[in-house]
Amino acid sequence: MSLPKTYLLMTSTVTTDGELKMRLAEKQMPTPGPDEVLVRVEAAPINPSDQGVMFGWSSMDKATSSGAGSDITLKAPVSKHGMHMMKARVGQDLPVGNEGSGTVVAAGENAQALMGKLVGVMGGEMYAQYRLIKAVMCMPLGPDHTAKDGAACFVNPLTALSMVETMRLEGHTALVHTAAASNLGQMLNRICQADGVQLVNIVRSKAQEKMLRDLGASHVVDSSKDSFMADLINAVHETGATLAFDATGGGQLASDILSAMEAAAARTPGAYSIYGSVKHKQVYLYGGLNTSETTLSRGYGMAWGVGGWLLPNFLARVGQEVAGRMRARVVQELTTTFANNYSDEISLSDALKAEVVAHYNAKKTGAKFLINPQLPI
Repeated sequence: MSLPKTYLLMTSTVTTDGELKMRLAEKQMPTPGPDEVLVRVEAAPINPSDQGVMFGWSSMDKATSSGAGSDITLKAPVSKHGMHMMKARVGQDLPVGNEGSGTVVAAGENAQALMGKLVGVMGGEMYAQYRLIKAVMCMPLGPDHTAKDGAACFVNPLTALSMVETMRLEGHTALVHTAAASNLGQMLNRICQADGVQLVNIVRSKAQEKMLRDLGASHVVDSSKDSFMADLINAVHETGATLAFDATGGGQLASDILSAMEAAAARTPGAYSIYGSVKHKQVYLYGGLNTSETTLSRGYGMAWGVGGWLLPNFLARVGQEVAGRMRARVVQELTTTFANNYSDEISLSDALKAEVVAHYNAKKTGAKFLINPQLPI
């Protein structure tokens, strides 16, 4: 097939004068090397991790857009604090979009097996009409799959699977998960139900609690209730969970989870010690939905930890065999366990309209946006 000479790529820049600027940059169409493929990107989700690169610490409530089509520009002011937090990226045109899917339209001599195939891709720069990438970074999808099915086949599915792998690797037997009504949270529920893993889901509304219970979740705790801590302690005691993954990052929630684990352990006869429970309690922060400081109110003994957790770091830790096994499961269960629901499908230029940004940047449960770079600009 005949390819255009250029394509559009979304970039995000923080200028020296304190402004975020996002635009669609025109790039020359590349030619694949021996081990590379050129993918026509047909679907790419907007995940919270993408928005971290797109917007950073800018004041998105004051964002404006100008121009139209390929000439559209999104701008937002950046405070002095924001400039300090983003000083390492000032002046850099950062391409955005962690993952996506599309059709291989050109391939190097060692990658001809992927020619014409629909693939999932994780490698950055996916908010673009085309993406040149190493063939090894592609996940071939099934013959019945669509680009929409495979758009988010890396970040959320592998993160959810890796949470369970982390649990087993570190000697825990059950999990606690926050922001549990999210697409990722729903995937994790399906995995845990299938694999017989006890899971405590923390949500923030009655509606979210009902949704998860309708999906078969046994332990759902609503943080908006006055009984939250009592309910959390009971759920942790019933499951024996000593490992948690927290998507909020800031505030008191990580500390509350550790306190609940300690209180649950204290119900076990003979477990008391002036140093707290012997079993190690661990909370991993893997998101930043709450951008305030993480507050720890020490009251859970000495056998505990709070740390950061990133999917790429975990995959590097466990190696290709484990990663390959997880990827194979994702493809096999892509439209069941790892199915995604999208509320909106938008073009590259739509994604830079201030009024559209306001909707997907709100990160509301049930509002998940998909960029289709092949839609008319």
